[in-house]
Amino acid sequence: MSAASPDIAAPVTGEEFAVLMAGLGDRLPGVPYAVAVSGGADSLALTLLLADWLRGAGRDRASLTALTVDHGLRAESGAEAALVGQWMAKAGIDHRILRWKGAGGANLQARAREARYRLLGDWCRQHDIAGLFVAHHQDDQAETFLLRLARGSGVDGLSAMAPVSQRSGICLLRPLLNIPKARLLATLDARHQPWIEDPGNASPSFARNRLRALMPKLAREGLGAGRLAAAAASMRRARAALEHDTARSLSRCARIDGAGYALLDSARMGAQPLEIRLRVLAALLGVVSGNMYRPRLKGLHRLESAIAAAGFRGQTLAGCRVGRSPKTVAGNYDLLISRELRAIPGARPLDAGQSPMLWDNRFRVAWEPPLVPCGAPLLVGRLGRRGIMHLRRLAASDVLAAIPPSVRPSLPALRRGDELVAVPQAGFSALPAGATFSAEFCQTGAINEWLTGGA
Repeated sequence: MSAASPDIAAPVTGEEFAVLMAGLGDRLPGVPYAVAVSGGADSLALTLLLADWLRGAGRDRASLTALTVDHGLRAESGAEAALVGQWMAKAGIDHRILRWKGAGGANLQARAREARYRLLGDWCRQHDIAGLFVAHHQDDQAETFLLRLARGSGVDGLSAMAPVSQRSGICLLRPLLNIPKARLLATLDARHQPWIEDPGNASPSFARNRLRALMPKLAREGLGAGRLAAAAASMRRARAALEHDTARSLSRCARIDGAGYALLDSARMGAQPLEIRLRVLAALLGVVSGNMYRPRLKGLHRLESAIAAAGFRGQTLAGCRVGRSPKTVAGNYDLLISRELRAIPGARPLDAGQSPMLWDNRFRVAWEPPLVPCGAPLLVGRLGRRGIMHLRRLAASDVLAAIPPSVRPSLPALRRGDELVAVPQAGFSALPAGATFSAEFCQTGAINEWLTGGA
């Protein structure tokens, strides 16, 4: 095999990995970095290659922290996370274990996946790390393409995973998307590095595993992982062209407010082609809801048709409510997209060592100095209607008056028990002198992140 086309079972060399890193382009943030490592072959290979690349680039391995999420879904998970720590120590790589306490209940796999990214993202934000590496590879890309094809996805879904994407303000980096899994296994074998096999990866209960079992048969028919990944790359190029037009349309017909809502000029949006109209709606719903995944196409079509019809009063979709704007809104923004109250999760306690953190997947909340609870714990949650009444009694509603009424209950608020302590978007704080609590709507400047986010 030539250097440009290495054997499918050849280890990934340091020189080749450097080329892969260079391929991430100018969207690669600066050090320090974090890498998600489960102990499986893929993430272990990525972590060791990254550490060598950093050393080769003249940077210390301390520029990299390996993060293992212990979901607690199997009895062995704690011991496995500790074993990963031993391997990282041997390689001279800093290692942290993040534990999830939400195991149990329905839709466990999906909740565990969301929890993993939330824990990883919170840790990165707290340690000022902008770049998180994940080990998705060519086989993963091919499986994702097939899964989305089976679900009837369009261009966006079939573009599969992007090499560089954004998730809740953290830059996700996937340098291995063109590397077959067999080469990652060979990389570890060449280093005499063992790995952990998750029995869940072979369970036929999951669609991805069933597709994985079919891949050898598909390859014999010309639909190997490389061919499918190349198709996904073609879809990403088509998506980029569509998103360019969507971003231009958004700049002309929409406005995002730091209180967590969006305004839309339906007439200007309506002048665009249907595909762009659907993408505008998807982007705004994603930003306002904080959802990582786009709404189903069927729901978007239904919403777009309802908006275009006479007498539109309102509709909910993807954790948002789309309705008429208050008459106080300036300009031609006749539609308001706000967070649906019942979709907002329950209040979260503040941990003095975890500032900042992401609340409702939308607001980056931070506090200075560490707020030490006196009695009842400090909780961040939605303001709610009772909170609005409380603010009015405190004569702290001047700023609140500028926020649309349907948005006010969804604002982030800090409480101690039933006592309202702070509502940043309303300019209210009852904190002691020197203490601050802020809540930045982290999506306000992130329309392009959503558009180019990838899954």
